[in-house]
Amino acid sequence: MAEAKTVFIKTYGCQMNVYDSGRMADVLARDGYEVTETAEGADLVLLNTCHIREKAAEKVYSELGRIRQMKNAARAAGREMKIAVAGCVAQAEGEEIVARAPAVDVVVGPQSYHRLPAILQRAARDGHAVETEFPAENKFDHMPPVGSARTSRSVTAFLTVQEGCDKFCTFCVVPYTRGAEVSRPAGRIVEEAERLAAQGVREITLLGQNVNAYSGEAPGGRWSLARLLERLSDVPGLERLRYTTSHPRDMGDDLIAAHRDLPALMPYLHLPVQSGSDRILKAMNRRHRRDDYFRIIDRLRAARPDLALSGDFIVGFPGETDDDFEDTLRLVEAVGYAQAYSFKYSPRPGTPAAEAAAHVPEAVKSERLTRLQALLERQQKAFNGTMRGRVVDVLLEKPGRRPGQIIGRSPWLQAVQVDAPAEMIGTIVPVRIVEIGSNSLFGAFEENREPMRATA
Repeated sequence: MAEAKTVFIKTYGCQMNVYDSGRMADVLARDGYEVTETAEGADLVLLNTCHIREKAAEKVYSELGRIRQMKNAARAAGREMKIAVAGCVAQAEGEEIVARAPAVDVVVGPQSYHRLPAILQRAARDGHAVETEFPAENKFDHMPPVGSARTSRSVTAFLTVQEGCDKFCTFCVVPYTRGAEVSRPAGRIVEEAERLAAQGVREITLLGQNVNAYSGEAPGGRWSLARLLERLSDVPGLERLRYTTSHPRDMGDDLIAAHRDLPALMPYLHLPVQSGSDRILKAMNRRHRRDDYFRIIDRLRAARPDLALSGDFIVGFPGETDDDFEDTLRLVEAVGYAQAYSFKYSPRPGTPAAEAAAHVPEAVKSERLTRLQALLERQQKAFNGTMRGRVVDVLLEKPGRRPGQIIGRSPWLQAVQVDAPAEMIGTIVPVRIVEIGSNSLFGAFEENREPMRATA
């Protein structure tokens, strides 16, 4: 029997890329590849790239330089190593990647990775292959069963339900690298969730560039994200549901009601606003105002009083004044975030904002980001501090750094460390929070309460 080929996959960026990497592993498993944890010795090294942050492409080229040396060493030892670049940098750069890094064999965009085996064959024949078109067929229709290449047991998983974006925020490359909004059929998603639950997954996070814009084909008509969540809450063994990333314009009445009505839907929501200034929101083409955001938050908290919020913020967007930035600080103060992500604006080639004239000086961006992050950090610490002494249900996920320690997640996505035997991984247990750390909570089992176990 032929020796199995190995693939090393390095993932950059968002949760959707994590999901995509797993699905590429599934596709390659069908062609005889096994996942390996190290690039050295791999038959195929695949970089699944992200184009959101500044200098993303340059980081990829730097990594490719290191991998080229491995490829040369493999060739000297009489062994062949292939290099593939996938994801959004691949989509944006295309042939330029091969021109700048000739050691690359394959460049494949995020809409074509279901064809990886065929693209690798084409590269073997032609020297290299670049596939960055948006194909007519839906990649999800050509996928093997989810989890075909799973090499370790996991109790949490990502599941992509929607891709692409029609919003065209002026700072964002996603509509150009991921294409228009497309929703997967509801039945396919339910089948995938059922397979994951059968494999021991207890918590699923539904993914999409605008996941709450989901509108999938289903018997009797299209389902919204709320209807999909309702159906998934009935999957045996699946105890927790989350979704990300959302857009304020797509936070419909039924989705707000789902936070009230579905116990499986965790009380944590990532709802980016990007700026607290109406003037900057308009320049970003966000198509909502700060008051719209406040009204949504008020309705969500009325539906689910224990809801914790996360957000995204961009500081130093072209034309942002001191007053605009102060509006952002005031919005953060008014909302109160459990967690948030904040970044300095960096121009993405091909986006309208990159052509703006009034770019903010780098030193001003840095000063504003420092102030914003200090506020957000205070809010996160304050939120975590409210957990001291509380009993929370924790999903035990994986071993900790020291023997006998397990790391789990609270309903609010906080890491919780607790001493427990390894066989308890996959259970949801009541834990009393006894200490607040800088990056996680520390707890002890609450006596006289039994852990929840899978029903599948």
